[in-house]
Amino acid sequence: MRLKKKMVLLLGISLFLSGCSSLEIFESKEALHVSVNDVNHLNKQIKVSTKEFEHELSLIDRRDQTVIKSLKPFDYSDEAKYMEEMNALVKELALKYDQPMLPARISNEGSLINGQKRVILDEVILLEQLQNVSVFDKEIDLPITETEPNVTMETALGLEEVILGSYSTRFNPSVKGRTTNIALSAREIDQIVLGPGDRFYFNLIVGDSTPDKGYQLATVIENKQFVTGYGGGICQTSSTLYNAVEKAGLEIIELHHHSKDVGYVPKGKDATIAYGFKDFKFVNNKDYPIAINTVMDERAGTLEVQITSAGRFVAGQ
Repeated sequence: MRLKKKMVLLLGISLFLSGCSSLEIFESKEALHVSVNDVNHLNKQIKVSTKEFEHELSLIDRRDQTVIKSLKPFDYSDEAKYMEEMNALVKELALKYDQPMLPARISNEGSLINGQKRVILDEVILLEQLQNVSVFDKEIDLPITETEPNVTMETALGLEEVILGSYSTRFNPSVKGRTTNIALSAREIDQIVLGPGDRFYFNLIVGDSTPDKGYQLATVIENKQFVTGYGGGICQTSSTLYNAVEKAGLEIIELHHHSKDVGYVPKGKDATIAYGFKDFKFVNNKDYPIAINTVMDERAGTLEVQITSAGRFVAGQ
């Protein structure tokens, strides 16, 4: 392991600082045959010398030059324990920094509402940096990358012109609670704009189906059983969206099916969601922006989701 190499380096430094010459110890084969007392004495010298090299390692966020965490002292002697502690630290920092992208959307007035950038701490790289740290390292830059929603007002113009994929489902409008839940969730995903490479997370956009947000009790599927819960009907919105996304040829990155068949889409064409557990996610793999449009007719009991873009982009592909 690399950490053992560092201990060899520490040994060399320790011997040098304690006045021991490598030539004096290793200049002949006979020098290798040292007594137990000599070994114990040497170990004591190493401990004293390495203690002098206990140093503070700072983890830096270069975006604002802040010191996120200072680690002192560093103990490499127990490699398994060290790596366990570093793994826990990396997970802790990832939970602190990672945030998914919140895409932009077009307002009712036609203006562009900016989204939220995606922030990722590269756990693999940071763990490797910590694994390879030496006594000479004083700072480590956290490997953080940020990705802004890749869309502007200029590129968002005319995105309703061409339908890349659409899908419609039916519901019973007389079931008021379920109809309300479908309408609320469909409104949340309407007019979302995704630039090239932008991601869509259904749970992030729609959020939890709590009564304070207007969601009502309706039938939901849990553990292969029909039960009553807040937000029943939201999965019809996510399933309708899924089929439109599939028809548009977008890249799906997370998908789950219900434990029972549902009546509004064919078997295997549903996309169940459970806030905090199961999500429906996809990415715009086109080299141009797209928009999500929902068309709901509460009287007729229909929901249509369209994935659209501008003619100037589609014509040039």
